[in-house]
Amino acid sequence: MKKYTCILFDLDGTLTYSHPGIYACFRYALEKMGAPEPTDTQLRPCVGPSLMYSFQNFFGYSKEDAAKATALYRERYAVKGIWENSPIPGAVETLQALKSAGYRLAMATSKPQLFAEQIAEKFGFSTYFDVEVGSGMDEVTLPTKADVIGECMRRLHAAADECLMVGDRKHDVEGAREHGVDCAMLKLGYAENEREFVDCDPAYVFEDFEGLKALLL
Repeated sequence: MKKYTCILFDLDGTLTYSHPGIYACFRYALEKMGAPEPTDTQLRPCVGPSLMYSFQNFFGYSKEDAAKATALYRERYAVKGIWENSPIPGAVETLQALKSAGYRLAMATSKPQLFAEQIAEKFGFSTYFDVEVGSGMDEVTLPTKADVIGECMRRLHAAADECLMVGDRKHDVEGAREHGVDCAMLKLGYAENEREFVDCDPAYVFEDFEGLKALLL
């Protein structure tokens, strides 16, 4: 096993179950855009990627319409959707155990940093993070997971072989790979199906936090 010293955590589907708020905000935005109401199955892939990516790739919107839909989504999310989530059981305890063992921890999420910081604070995650990085609200600042991971590494002054990204979707694996960083996927979150864990070829796949802790502790 490589000697990891910095563990980067995704937020949605890795530390929190955020789909109630995300689904409700997508439905709100799509209704305002005149689209038919999506099913939960259609919305599941939207948890993880950026909003612009989801509106363009899953609903076929142009870049201009995706930007409009994103603004509508955030209209509801900023007031209500942000709090329609809950911590995944074992998340806080895992962060606490890794921090106590001497690891440096970071939050690396595609969620806008403005919202991610509030969620991390509410659920007690912030106590354990050395660095918290999210995307910008302008769709220009750190728009991809790779950008977010790279910024985490910069702030931590960490080399690729020192870092392990922990997430639940292929976007976490792909973003980490762009920087030569290993990724561990947890089966707790929002992967579309079992095939996703195989196709994106992460360094590790764990059923839950216990597997991650067994590796690192």
